[in-house]
Amino acid sequence: MAKSSLNYFSFFFFLYRVIFRQAKNPKALHRNVSNLHANDGKILYHKYPSFAHRSSNLTKDQTVVVFSVEEALLKSSSLFPYFMLVAFEAGGLFRAFLLFVSYPFLCLVSEEMGLKIMVFVCFFGVKIKSFRAGSAVLPKFLLEEVALETVEMLKEGGKKVGFSNIPRVMIESFLRDYLGIDCVVGRELKVFGGYFLGVMEEKTRSKDDLETMIGSQQGLGSYRHVIGISSFKESLQYHLSSHCNEIYLVRRADKRIWHHASREEYMKPLIFHDGRLAFRPTPLATLTMFMWLPFGFTLSIIRAIIALMLPHKLSIPILCYTGFHLSLSPENLNITRKTKGRLYVCNHRTLLDPLYLSFSLQKDLTAVTYSLSRVSEVLAPIKTRRLTRDRGRDGEMMRKLLNQGDLVVCPEGTTCREPYLLRFSPLFAEMSDDIVPVAMDSHVSMFYGTTAGGLKCLDPLFFIMNPRPSYTVQVLAGVSGLPSCVDNSERSRFDVANHVQSEIGKALGFGCTKLTRRDKYLILAGNEGIVNKH
Repeated sequence: MAKSSLNYFSFFFFLYRVIFRQAKNPKALHRNVSNLHANDGKILYHKYPSFAHRSSNLTKDQTVVVFSVEEALLKSSSLFPYFMLVAFEAGGLFRAFLLFVSYPFLCLVSEEMGLKIMVFVCFFGVKIKSFRAGSAVLPKFLLEEVALETVEMLKEGGKKVGFSNIPRVMIESFLRDYLGIDCVVGRELKVFGGYFLGVMEEKTRSKDDLETMIGSQQGLGSYRHVIGISSFKESLQYHLSSHCNEIYLVRRADKRIWHHASREEYMKPLIFHDGRLAFRPTPLATLTMFMWLPFGFTLSIIRAIIALMLPHKLSIPILCYTGFHLSLSPENLNITRKTKGRLYVCNHRTLLDPLYLSFSLQKDLTAVTYSLSRVSEVLAPIKTRRLTRDRGRDGEMMRKLLNQGDLVVCPEGTTCREPYLLRFSPLFAEMSDDIVPVAMDSHVSMFYGTTAGGLKCLDPLFFIMNPRPSYTVQVLAGVSGLPSCVDNSERSRFDVANHVQSEIGKALGFGCTKLTRRDKYLILAGNEGIVNKH
């Protein structure tokens, strides 16, 4: 308690000093910027061409493109949403609320001072080893703001160097992994004892790093032609004119006509991302979230009670009135049964997939799970059985369950939010010759109902806290499993699994991948997703 009180006292003392200095002499903080706009700005606008008139004849093996992330890559120059994501995902709800109430002060102080306040609120006391928002959360939202025009020019150039005023840990993974940027220059955060102190290194240090990288032959290698892309204030700040052969300035008018880059333009497809927030947390959107939270939590409890206590015929219409949306598209349910139970094979969007299928068919089903929390197992309105990842034991258990009734399995083994399907485990292909593929898709507007690094027991709660969560269930034509094709040596369980994956992918318009559950957890959480049985 004493340590927590000390942290809050340090923050408010820091905030008091910022406001006091700004109120005492506000003109001093903006004098340099005003002079820049009044004098040097006009000179630079006449000296350097607009980004809209950039050259399109670039040689990859001879050109280096140096660009500002905030001014030349992102359509929106507002940094508040990205820091709100860090505060919410890495620091929790209270830290996010603290950043939100600080927003009016951020509008009053200078840009640099506002940046320092946001960094302090978001990073002070955060453990370095547990910080994964820069690689697991922010890339999705940053990619949604990337300008297509800049990406096209980056593709034409050779070596690419991105520089930014915000901490490097927030942007490095996004730039390197998804845009193929070779070098990233950002401001470093001071650390102590494995924790961030919430204080950045001064601008001069990152400026010197950039100048050293551009000016040295080792940094450029065989490249000799350097192109700089930035706004006029960034050009002066980093002295790009002393190292660049060409400089293009981004004006506000340029950004108004820019287009968002599509998924196909990314150097690497965005398949995995983590975090609870499903929307871009602008100040207005964040205010809406905090206003909705008390009502949404109460509504989620009511929805859970209805789903657990009432039969399907009563719970479905009542849940629809509370905002749930369910769309069912059965293609072929009249399949000749050769076994006692029918095996439904679904792609995995949230932990509620089997429950929505049960509601859609209005029948009781049994679901096999792996990483479901004990709390979710106890509260589940349908029967669940935990898989052990032992092929022999799991196969025997699934055969017994099929003899007792219909069974639901999600062979991906984990959820995927983006329009992609992970590799299907082929075990289900040997269990039944009455396989029914089910294509499932879900949409949320405020909170994601899945997580890789958070508490899984809260996944269903976050999903039903959304104002209007929706599900689409498509029951596809049946597929024969291996039990009915034992004499066909050319067909393997992998062929059946891949065929079911492709059929579900076609129905949803999703891409099929060979990525696995292990790949997801290594990317998002830094572990293999091993669940403690106890």
